[in-house]
Amino acid sequence: MKKYFYTDGYTNFGPFTLEELKYKNITPETNVWYEGMGDWRKASEVPELAALFSSNIASPPNPPNPFQATGQSPFNQSADPQNKAYDPFLNTVPKTWLVESILVTILCCLPFGIAGIINAAKVESRFYAGDLQGAQRASDEAKKWTKIGFIVSIVMTVLYVLLMILGVVGSIFNYGN
Repeated sequence: MKKYFYTDGYTNFGPFTLEELKYKNITPETNVWYEGMGDWRKASEVPELAALFSSNIASPPNPPNPFQATGQSPFNQSADPQNKAYDPFLNTVPKTWLVESILVTILCCLPFGIAGIINAAKVESRFYAGDLQGAQRASDEAKKWTKIGFIVSIVMTVLYVLLMILGVVGSIFNYGN
């Protein structure tokens, strides 16, 4: 029994029997090959494959689209009625604040940075689950905790520098005594 291969121009597929090849959606222009054939040829040039392209051969039926009958989107949607037009390909993912949260955690404020990281990690998963409002809330929370951590670190740094300056100035005045 012959085993056929076909190519899309980049990748070779096969081997397939003639029966299997019927369901591979090849066109008359698709290049095919089988062992014993010299070089790749168009499927319409191979006599036994020409029958695949005649109108009397029924093509495999397309499965029904379950979302067409129900009118529901294949994406989970929030219970919020304003979220009915959600489409992940049209909407953009809210800013995650993950990099900023990690930097705040590493460089200064561990508790606030961790809160930011936890919320940042929720943004994309909620977005791709169809919960656009939940993703935006998680983004807003990550932003809040990241900014709080950053502000606290600036305040702490300024206080530290002031205390160091006061310590140096104090030691100068005490040196003269």
